Amino acid sequence: MEHYLFLKLIHILAAVVVTGTGMGIAFFMFMSNRSNNPQAIYVTAKHVILGDWIFTTPAIITQIITGMFLMKMQGYSFSAPWFYWVIGLFSFIGLCWLPVLRIQYKLRELAKISVDSNQVSSEFKSLMRTWTLLGVPAFIAILAIFWLMVFKPFPIA
Repeated sequence: MEHYLFLKLIHILAAVVVTGTGMGIAFFMFMSNRSNNPQAIYVTAKHVILGDWIFTTPAIITQIITGMFLMKMQGYSFSAPWFYWVIGLFSFIGLCWLPVLRIQYKLRELAKISVDSNQVSSEFKSLMRTWTLLGVPAFIAILAIFWLMVFKPFPIA
């Protein structure tokens, strides 16, 4: 039981890191974009990429590993409706997040050019809209996974 509780704690902390980092990154990127300050946007874009590598990526890997161990320890079925919902939402989030990562690199590149020209380009603004359009449903899916984890409304065995 001790191992289970320790894994559960690590799993929950990783979920908090994914959620908190995602919300923080979104907030600061959104606010720097609204400022129209090329230097602020560039610095924020650099830190967003760094934050994803330092916090989000390891937390996602931790979520996968601890989640699988927890399911096995609890005897949950990998063919249960609950698991299909969780893995479906997790996959949906990944399908949104992977293009967002690519977009972040392009945004950083465009932001650097904006610093040199002292003007934020329409291409940057357009990519920011795409970045946001991918981020919002992914974040909602994260909240849905939290709901599934707490309430387990579908059979788990």
